[in-house]
Amino acid sequence: MIAVFYQHLATLWPLLEQDRAFKPWLTRLPRRLAEAMDPDSNGHLPRFSEAVVTAQALPQAERVELDMAAITAHGTLNEAQRTQLVAALKKLMPWRKGPYRLFDIFIDTEWRSDAKWDRLVPHLPPLAGKRMLDVGCGSGYHLWRMRGVGAEAVIGIDPTQLFLAQFLLVRNLLGEHPVWFLPLPLEALPEPQGGAFDLVFSMGVLYHRRSPIDHLLELKAQLKPGGTLVLETLVVPQAYGQLLVPQDRYAQMKNVWFIPSVAELSRWLARCGFNNIRCVDETPTTADEQRTTAWTKGQSLSDFLDPADPTRTVEGYPAPLRAIVLAER
Repeated sequence: MIAVFYQHLATLWPLLEQDRAFKPWLTRLPRRLAEAMDPDSNGHLPRFSEAVVTAQALPQAERVELDMAAITAHGTLNEAQRTQLVAALKKLMPWRKGPYRLFDIFIDTEWRSDAKWDRLVPHLPPLAGKRMLDVGCGSGYHLWRMRGVGAEAVIGIDPTQLFLAQFLLVRNLLGEHPVWFLPLPLEALPEPQGGAFDLVFSMGVLYHRRSPIDHLLELKAQLKPGGTLVLETLVVPQAYGQLLVPQDRYAQMKNVWFIPSVAELSRWLARCGFNNIRCVDETPTTADEQRTTAWTKGQSLSDFLDPADPTRTVEGYPAPLRAIVLAER
């Protein structure tokens, strides 16, 4: 898997060399990536590697669709190849974000990430020819959707090696595209000189950060002047108050620190120097969008809500409400 990872980066370095804004990336990324890909850093790496290498030996798609609900690889596998691919995909369970249709295999992921994309995309500026950064990109589903609407270059970052393996497996089947994955958290990403991206996405990340203001400033540093921040996050209803700080867990998640109202989040963004701040969507999470499937393990949304009152989590807090807020540097 490590070799496959570096092979996929071979087309990224020339892109970075073309823009002086990326000089800090060229200087510092190699060491940080080497540390992130340390073979001893994750005991599951051998299993992940087996899956990725298996996919590398399979035929690539004859045709791909990146603008449909499911990221789709069209083509034909013989029975032995299909068996190999199914086994490889199962080694990378659970599949959280998607869906994907790889040849005739449909991966029904826990999250229907296409629902979020459909809520978001009508409010975005034209994406054709733009450079995009997706922070906390998971398996990379939204990276492919961004490319599907014409993005010039798309980079996703996420420190989770399972998600990297899922991305690399899918990429092997879809073929060469200007889409890359760096296994890094945002705080490990060097700041470009003056910003480098037309759009920066942070979706489902803010409430996991112990310092949300630092997160917003780090996102801003990656944006070009005039670039757009796309922030998708949990919020509390305005009637609840300014801010929810869970006592211990929120919807059974232990790593949730701050859930603001939209008004409070807008104040945070303004304090960080963003302008033209607007909330374009607020949608409660339902079991149509997040649920257990054959490709996931364990519990999902229905297990996190009070069975007697689904407007509350099992801890008694307001049930998940997600907002999309756009702002500009």
